[in-house]
Amino acid sequence: MTATARPALDVAAIRREFPILATEARGRPLVYLDSAATSQKPRSVVEALSDFYLTSNSNVHRSVHHLAERATTAFESARARVARFVGAPAPECVVWTRGTTEALNLVANAWGSRNVGPGDAILLTEMEHHANLVPWQMLAKRTGARLRFVPVTDDGRLDLEAAHARLAERPKVFAFTAKSNVLGTENPVAGLCRAARAAGTVTVVDGAQALPHGPVDVTALGCDFFAFSGHKALGPMGVGALVCRREMYDAMDPWQGGGEMIRRVRLEESTYAEAPIRFEAGTPAAADAVALAAALDFLERCDPAAVHAHEVRLTAIAMEALRPLGVRILGPEDPADRAGIVTFDVPGLHPHDVATLLDGRGIAVRAGHHCAQPLMKRFGVVATTRASFYLYNTEDEAAALADGVRAAVEYFRR
Repeated sequence: MTATARPALDVAAIRREFPILATEARGRPLVYLDSAATSQKPRSVVEALSDFYLTSNSNVHRSVHHLAERATTAFESARARVARFVGAPAPECVVWTRGTTEALNLVANAWGSRNVGPGDAILLTEMEHHANLVPWQMLAKRTGARLRFVPVTDDGRLDLEAAHARLAERPKVFAFTAKSNVLGTENPVAGLCRAARAAGTVTVVDGAQALPHGPVDVTALGCDFFAFSGHKALGPMGVGALVCRREMYDAMDPWQGGGEMIRRVRLEESTYAEAPIRFEAGTPAAADAVALAAALDFLERCDPAAVHAHEVRLTAIAMEALRPLGVRILGPEDPADRAGIVTFDVPGLHPHDVATLLDGRGIAVRAGHHCAQPLMKRFGVVATTRASFYLYNTEDEAAALADGVRAAVEYFRR
């Protein structure tokens, strides 16, 4: 091994930490290729969730008894863990949410309602998940703002020349995905944020598909807001975060009212707590936050470069085996530019039929529009089949996908 070589990912050892991967589906060994929808959870995450309820269950921030103090300490330690993982300057930059969708809605409401007005431009892209499209449509409808879009090229990349031209028009906000959940395209986030900052444009990054697959440093990226979900990064469902540049808090109003987010309440009016608490109304998902911290611990123990190389290898195996079957693969041709996601259309076959036959072989994939209907229209399809790989998948599973699609083609074309 050379001085610069990195060890290969020990997939067998990783898989032993995921009991569900040793189970069966439809009487066949489970091949789970739907991690872009939700990842499986290692034993340490499940144990962290269980341990909280067994030893620390109490409401946080509200009482002075032993369990409340224990729960609050674990909850705030998890916030600090998220901040370290994403390179945020301080734990106070992290607002707990139910996931990426709630985080993006929070920005569109708490920041957007105060700062976007009639005639202002909201810049999005054609590859956005509905979660980073619908909230901005709603904001534009409320305020009279205009929606503008960066187009996607035929090979599934952002048209960067068009992006810079749109930014030169000085939109109020630019909300875009770091990695497409359909195309797998990894966008140049730091460069786009620099261009936006030069135009005086606020940046909102949907990091749901990016954070699980490599290191994230929000400070280096230079974004104003970064949203992600825990359940795509080995953590529980129902918890995620909005990471904010601290200066942005001064330009945001609370968007949900209730317990905890207040300083003083009178019958006629209320004053609010400091951020981030002012954006966390109600009882939080404390156990899920603690389990998310355990998930980030697990990810950090895995070499990000090795994980990326492994996902590129699996993507390449799948793409190379699918192409001879007449399958149309959406997105960049180079597996290194779309690691972990292979979305495809089998001409003449409905994606749900393909997915159903794969399921009969124990292979779990996603079929549908993947919450990206405008992008489906851009590529002339209503729905597609998507296989998504993660650190626990094997080369044999990538090959099994192609074998299953081949069997589906043969079955329906008899």
